[in-house]
Amino acid sequence: MSDTGTGTEAEARSREGLPREAPPGKAAPPLLPGPGQPPGSGLTGTTAAGDAPEPAGGGEAPGLGSFLARAAAATAVLTVVGAVLGLVRDQAIARYFGASDASDAFLIAWTVPEMAATLLIEDGMALLLVPAFSLALTRRADTEAAKGTEATGEPDADGEPRPDPVRQLVAATLPRLCVLLMAGAALLMAGAPWVVGVLAPGLADPGLAVDCTRLTAVTVLTFGITGYFSAALRAHRSFLPPAGVYVAYNVGIIGMTLALHSVWGVRAAAAGVAVGSLLMILTQLPTFLRLLPLARPRLRRIRKRVRRTAPLLGVTVLAPVVLFVVSRQSQVLVERFLASTLPAGAISHLNYAQKVAQMPMVLSLMICTVTFPVVARAMADGNHEKARQRVERDLALAGMVVLLGTAVVLGYAPQIIDVLFQRGAFDTADTEATAQVMRVYAAGLLGHCLVGALSRPFFSSGRPTWFPAFAMGTGLLVTMGAGYALTYRFGVDGIATANAIGISTTALLLLMGLGTRVVPIRARAVALSLGRLAGAALVAGAAGWAAAPLLPDAVLSLAAGCVLVPAVFFLTGLALRSPEVVSLLALIRRRFTDGR
Repeated sequence: MSDTGTGTEAEARSREGLPREAPPGKAAPPLLPGPGQPPGSGLTGTTAAGDAPEPAGGGEAPGLGSFLARAAAATAVLTVVGAVLGLVRDQAIARYFGASDASDAFLIAWTVPEMAATLLIEDGMALLLVPAFSLALTRRADTEAAKGTEATGEPDADGEPRPDPVRQLVAATLPRLCVLLMAGAALLMAGAPWVVGVLAPGLADPGLAVDCTRLTAVTVLTFGITGYFSAALRAHRSFLPPAGVYVAYNVGIIGMTLALHSVWGVRAAAAGVAVGSLLMILTQLPTFLRLLPLARPRLRRIRKRVRRTAPLLGVTVLAPVVLFVVSRQSQVLVERFLASTLPAGAISHLNYAQKVAQMPMVLSLMICTVTFPVVARAMADGNHEKARQRVERDLALAGMVVLLGTAVVLGYAPQIIDVLFQRGAFDTADTEATAQVMRVYAAGLLGHCLVGALSRPFFSSGRPTWFPAFAMGTGLLVTMGAGYALTYRFGVDGIATANAIGISTTALLLLMGLGTRVVPIRARAVALSLGRLAGAALVAGAAGWAAAPLLPDAVLSLAAGCVLVPAVFFLTGLALRSPEVVSLLALIRRRFTDGR
């Protein structure tokens, strides 16, 4: 076989959406060093775009580090675009409806797509299907390597063409999933009054929330299909279409809100949620059909093959994932339940603060989203050492990104809210209340990031594991107890504080449990590394908090903060000898030196 991967294997890799093999003996350095690794071992590869070679032996594939870095960067760019459009969406809702009964009603209805997105796109579907597709791809590769032909080219024991494990997985799962999701959407539409009564019993006029809930109920179906497509494409290392779904989603909401708010009121935004969710499917459909052309095997053979191809989709694996995801999203339900007893606008203040504060967390998890298929393939191959190295690097990089964002939020929360939302019906009092809540939320950003990053390895092996659900349930109980204790005295600030305490509890439990149960990470070294980064974030946030009032104009103050806070963060990290900061600065210095 040639170095570029010729013949049948190269064609099969092309059909899977995987790039051709890179020349052997040309290993790429990691993105950033893990805890304890020497500085300067960061990303230096220059592999062509789209080159994602398979691992050879036990080590990291040649050029894989470069591919993952570029995939993460491209995913982050589309995520930022989607987040910016999300801010435009929130600005439109704030401009036309402010923090009022109408916006509260919409946000209660929006609980449905938020829960559906977490369960069906971001966590649940990905945690189940990325390992399932990774295992199917591994079996396809093993068959081709053993037979020297395509997975569908050899006859099996029955004299029929040997089925492709990936196509069999799609045929066995996608139709059933669609039927179940359609039934769920229909039940939600019928039970909307009961749902609103449970979520927000303190609403003065629940009728508007019921109408909006019925409009958003379609996302149970559309988000499920979107999540299925996303998991399949990411397992095939196609990351751009999944990263673009929230761009399409927010375009649909913004368009419907601008076009129909004067006619339908806040119901126009709810209708936009339904339209945007359909656009999410269309964004991925062409690539999905190109990489996974659907087969039509007989039903008897589907049932026979799915037991071998998709063991990761059994009830014993499904139940822990669903319970974990539902428990995680239930933190939002607890917040809105408690906030519904406060004056009008409390739910809106919490929502705006949370959406903006969590942007650093979303960006920090892009690297984990991109590398999750790598971890899943390593676990499927039994390569636990490779999985450990990958997880430790991801935690270090994600922690650095989220803590830098935390420092910006702590220092410049009022200026951020002023620039983004203070116009129309959203006044100065709303800005002050939202900024205060956002600073409290910032205390839990590292916990949110770690929960997202640490939960993926638990579910990558396909074995039933209840520990993430236990950890998340414990954190939820802490959130509920702290929320009831603090809300009466501190209002929305108490609710945000309870959220930060609960999610941090979950993150600590997951960090301690991962090394002993799934991937043998060095928990103490990871905690020490994150502690140094947290110290740098506190110093940088304090510097920003002190400097922010010096410039009265919010735009200029925020612009200055985007320079001041990162500078203080990296200088403090360097003084604390944080391995991630030292490595990143060494990488930047080497890039500039090589460019001269």
